[in-house]
Amino acid sequence: MSGEHAAEGMSRRGLLRHGAWFGGAVVLAVAGGEVVSKVVGDADDGGGGIPDDASPRFVQVSDSHLGFKGPANTDVTGSFSRAIAQINALDERPDFVIHTGDLTHLATPAQFDQVKQMMGTLKTGHVWTVPGEHDSVDDAGQKYRTAFGAGSRGDGWYSFDVRGVHFIALVNTLHLKKLGHLGADQVDFVRKDVAGLSSDTPVVVFSHIPLFAMYPNWGWGTDDAAQVLSLLRRFSSVTCLNGHVHQLFTKTEGNVTFHSATTTAYPLPHPGDGPAPAPVTLPAGRLRDALGVREVGYVKGRRALAVKDRRLA
Repeated sequence: MSGEHAAEGMSRRGLLRHGAWFGGAVVLAVAGGEVVSKVVGDADDGGGGIPDDASPRFVQVSDSHLGFKGPANTDVTGSFSRAIAQINALDERPDFVIHTGDLTHLATPAQFDQVKQMMGTLKTGHVWTVPGEHDSVDDAGQKYRTAFGAGSRGDGWYSFDVRGVHFIALVNTLHLKKLGHLGADQVDFVRKDVAGLSSDTPVVVFSHIPLFAMYPNWGWGTDDAAQVLSLLRRFSSVTCLNGHVHQLFTKTEGNVTFHSATTTAYPLPHPGDGPAPAPVTLPAGRLRDALGVREVGYVKGRRALAVKDRRLA
């Protein structure tokens, strides 16, 4: 496959080497812009995970697609329920949970009600969300905002602070052509939002579609993301979390580290494997290995991000 079909700045071989397909438990530590990762269970792993002094501690879950019906996963409600049970069974209760979009598959009121009720059982202080394109299939996200948009601005973007870490929720799924799109109003929101922050403030940005060019041929990127990322260059630690691609991937560019999450619904193919990112049907045992959640914590004193990806048990 030619380089033009690979993620920007990375060869096909490099993409597959750095992307974890089956959602295995991966521990990453991010400090000083360098990403160090180990797969849990490797001989040299040493049992690493989220440090005990991590603060704040939160969980990312993504792409539950409640309402999906197909052979790739005949029980998305069950797999999302397992994810919730896994989160509730964590040794340390997370300060909050982030869902990075495609909560539903067809954006019906019943599907939004179902996912809201299910996430209401999470043992956490708060649940934050952003919409995926499946959450706005027929109304530019109005039903999503009715269910989850309280306190947000514009099309659903917002920010908040937890123990010295600044979080920004962005919406890049409502004005799609081929790639995700933020728009001038949202870029202006970010500009004003970070203007008063000290450059040593850790920043976490979460959106549905990646804010880097992971695979533009499939729309896995955001056409105006560079405008937002340029506003974050002065910060020493920036982490961008996304869903959409249904597989684990980590990439570092300067002071920014990008983490793509796996899904609780169904796998998608590797970038470029086939004509489109259609759901992949796996045997039941392998499907469970492809689904998971992400536990995240900031390490006190070091402002380092520790990430652990967990398979659904």
